[in-house]
This record gives sequence, structure tokens and C-alpha cells, in this order.
Amino acid sequence: MLTIVALFIAGCADKTPVVTKAPVKETNTTKVPVPQRVHKKVELKEVQDGNYSSEYMYPEDKVKKEKVVKVAEAETMATATTTGNAMSKEECISMIGQDKFDKYTQMFGNEASSIKRCAMLKTMQ
Repeated sequence: MLTIVALFIAGCADKTPVVTKAPVKETNTTKVPVPQRVHKKVELKEVQDGNYSSEYMYPEDKVKKEKVVKVAEAETMATATTTGNAMSKEECISMIGQDKFDKYTQMFGNEASSIKRCAMLKTMQ
């Protein structure tokens, strides 16, 4: 019983090691003084807006307008070609098969989209 109490007391004793600090060695370094901040008095310049031109600041871009017209023409041509080559459901199924047609219908949400897909595949061949 005495040995158990002795081990208990020895286990509860403070076991932190003693740290001794080494003295700091000084070297022969010279300290360079930091220069003082220069306090300048800044005067703001007056803004001259006599050369303001709204045509320069907000130019009308004629090139963009032409591109929009060309895109609209291309869309009408694309719709004309797809309506001219209208494909029926039966043609589509015969071309790609019932399984793929059902897969495209499920993937795109409706049969019209599946038929458009068939038309695209037909034009690519």
C-alpha cells in the first residue's frame, strides 16, 4: 500500500524541465537612422473641362448595328431552311431508331425537340 501511495505522489509531482536562457550576444552592427518624412504641401490642379464633347464620350457605334441586322437575317435563313426540310416523326424514328428517339424525347422534354435533333443529324450526314 505504501508503494501505491508513493507512486501516486510521484506521478502528481511537477515534472516540467527547467529552461535556462542563453545570454544574447551583441554584434557590431551599426544602426542606420531612418530619414524623416518630408511634409509637402500639395496644391490641387484646376480641372479644365472646356474640351468636353458628348460625341467623343458617347459615340454611336455603327458596326454593332450592322452586326445585329446580319444576325437577324441569319436566324430567318436558318428557320427557313429547317422549315423547308421539315421532318416527320416517322422519318426520324426510321433514321435513328425508336430507342434513341425515346431517349432524346426524355432528354429534351418533348418530341418536337427530338425531331429537330433528327433534322440536325440529317443535315450533318
